[in-house]
This record gives sequence, C-alpha cells and structure tokens, in this order.
Amino acid sequence: QVQLVESGGGLVQAGGSLRLSCAASGSIFIITRMNWYRQAPGKQRELVAGFASGGGTNYTDSVKGRFTISRDNAKNTMYLQMNSLKPEDTAVYYCNAKVITIAHVLSDYWGQGTQVTVSS
Repeated sequence: QVQLVESGGGLVQAGGSLRLSCAASGSIFIITRMNWYRQAPGKQRELVAGFASGGGTNYTDSVKGRFTISRDNAKNTMYLQMNSLKPEDTAVYYCNAKVITIAHVLSDYWGQGTQVTVSS
C-alpha cells in the first residue's frame, strides 16, 4: 500500500505565500508521475501543476508565474510553492501520484487534501 500525506495548507492573505508538501511512503518501487490538483467549492477538481513525461513541468494557466512545482526524489516528496496568492486560489489541494509498487503494480493514489484559504 502507498500513502500520500499533504501538509502546508492554511489561511493566508491575498498576495501571500504558502508551500505545500506531499510525502509518499509505503510499498513504492518507483513513482512515475506526481501532480497537484485542487477543488474549489462547487467546482470540479482541476490539475494545477505536474511533471511532464519529458521531464519538464506544466501548469494551469491561472497559476503560471506564481506557482512552482518541485520534487525531491530521494525523499519521495513533492512541493508546491505558491506565491502571490489570490482569493480564487482558495481550494482543497490534493497530491496525486502514479506509483509502481514493489509488487510491480501500477496504481493511482491520492492524498487526503489540504485546505488553502486566501482572504481578500
């Protein structure tokens, strides 16, 4: 089994910053993909940022230039640095990972989510 645990969410004023972390643990052989999603009240879950298959990164248009995704492969941890936060960034942020387990099974895992609230 694989667990994803997010941390770093909270309440911040518009223009402020937060750094989210997602730590993966368990029966991991290799993590093939890691992404950050978010879901605002009454809206569908959307992909915020992720690592492209070619090694680069991709971002949804609304966060480009403000958010930065990074990862520490040695720690199986992914980060999302969020700067210049806006009220419309308010959402529950979820970590997603596609993992090949020690049993050589490819599965999709989600964290429990961390709330980010940006006040105006």
